[in-house]
Amino acid sequence: MNTQLNHEAMADASNHFARCTSRTWPGSLRRLGLADYASTWRAMREFTDSRSADTPDELWLLEHPPVYTYGVAGRAEHLPRGDTGIPVIKSDRGGQVTYHGPGQSIAYTLIDLRRAGLTVRGLVERLEQAVLDLLQDYGVHGTRREGAPGIYVGGAKVAALGLRIRGGYSYHGLSLNVDLDLGPFAAIDPCGYPGLAVTRLRDLGVVESAAGVGECLLHHLIEQLSRP
Repeated sequence: MNTQLNHEAMADASNHFARCTSRTWPGSLRRLGLADYASTWRAMREFTDSRSADTPDELWLLEHPPVYTYGVAGRAEHLPRGDTGIPVIKSDRGGQVTYHGPGQSIAYTLIDLRRAGLTVRGLVERLEQAVLDLLQDYGVHGTRREGAPGIYVGGAKVAALGLRIRGGYSYHGLSLNVDLDLGPFAAIDPCGYPGLAVTRLRDLGVVESAAGVGECLLHHLIEQLSRP
């Protein structure tokens, strides 16, 4: 995996985490920088397959180079139309097709659901709430949508969720559009919804790096995952 965040970006991220964090967490935090999708996915599977009841949970914060991914039930009609030049990977997460690219903050949540006392729905709700709380920090009002996991602002999707549960352990997680190029979404039906609008924090008045936003996202994820 490529972890080439420059020193300035790393310092910015560290400052944001120090500013945001108010709670310790017994798990591990991994900041992977710009990381290839396929190798990151493989690493998540290997971690999940090798963990035991004593293995600490992990949160991975990263960005991906341009890539389309779709879940196990992904339908061909939602996939990219025409030759975009962007790789398309069928993943083992839930959900339909989405796009990842630089400028998008991604948090992968490798959680022991039984130890955390969470159902899959409970985990989804906490991940969504973390994004809602983050948006509130920036003065942005986000909403949920019944039957369509993720977070929306003014009807446009700003954060997407996709999880895999294996043996009671979760992996994959959520992506938050910060300052990425939204153009590639036009070639797909985002999350399987033709015509679904997508947005990013930059267009909502948030002038911030994906790394900086990601650190505050980690804070809110820790807050939510630490709840009894």
